Amino acid sequence: MADPFIGEIRIFPFNFPPKGWAFCDGQLLPLSQNTALFALLGTTYGGDGKANFALPDLQGMAPMHPGQGSGLSPHDLGETSGSDTVSLLVSELPAHSHQVVGNAGEGSKESPDSALWAHPRGRRTGNTYTSDLTTNLKSMSNQAIAPTGGSLPHNNLQPYLTFYFCIALQGVFPSRP
Repeated sequence: MADPFIGEIRIFPFNFPPKGWAFCDGQLLPLSQNTALFALLGTTYGGDGKANFALPDLQGMAPMHPGQGSGLSPHDLGETSGSDTVSLLVSELPAHSHQVVGNAGEGSKESPDSALWAHPRGRRTGNTYTSDLTTNLKSMSNQAIAPTGGSLPHNNLQPYLTFYFCIALQGVFPSRP
């Protein structure tokens, strides 16, 4: 492996950091033993800046370059955002409709339970449908179509493979232009 720059972050497929590297897991490092890396990172990711400083924590994260793209929000170095799970509100759903499927034949049950709605034989009361589209129309029960999901959050993680972000503790000190 070529000599890395100090502070360079690479992705590795194995569950241990190579020699001269450390996991990007937010760990605190002693400043006295890592002065070159501290000169680059400072306390951007944590630490007291006197005895220790922290490495970036990229566990379960997707790294993003600092700055602001055209029409996007600005992001600072070391900023974290996002959430592993999200609960959607009705106001966040796009406008859409669901087609109701019915049957003009005689119904065999008063509750459709995962079947088709049908007109029950000999009865035209309640929330039933007829094949006659102009007379005897009835309203659907408010319980027939209702929100679902129980306000539980859904997974918001990107697709991922198991890999590890590691940062170079040793190597070439990057020169500034």
